[in-house]
Amino acid sequence: MNEFNEYVREAFSAAGDIVIKSMMGGYLVYFNGKLIGDVCGNELFLKRTPTSDRLLADSELRYPYEGSKTLMHVFDSFEDAALVSDLLEGMYAELPEKKPKKAGRERRIGKGEK
Repeated sequence: MNEFNEYVREAFSAAGDIVIKSMMGGYLVYFNGKLIGDVCGNELFLKRTPTSDRLLADSELRYPYEGSKTLMHVFDSFEDAALVSDLLEGMYAELPEKKPKKAGRERRIGKGEK
């Protein structure tokens, strides 16, 4: 894990469990099991939720990588522990629950099959 990822993990870990996973050249950031954002090129991009839109109203909105479909907040206020805590708690409440994985592959039955 690179230095920036470790910095993000340390700054956010006071609010809860932070996991950063490598994914297709970037990193996914999870807070208490929910995906909250991406790290791309030593920048943290957080998902847009009502809380992030309100608390990060002055942050830049950008796409984290070319071809991304989601505009996200660029986060750089790591020293503000109260903001980090309020932000992560609010985002966690607003983001959907992780979908449970299906046990094994289910075979689709087409017309005429039983």
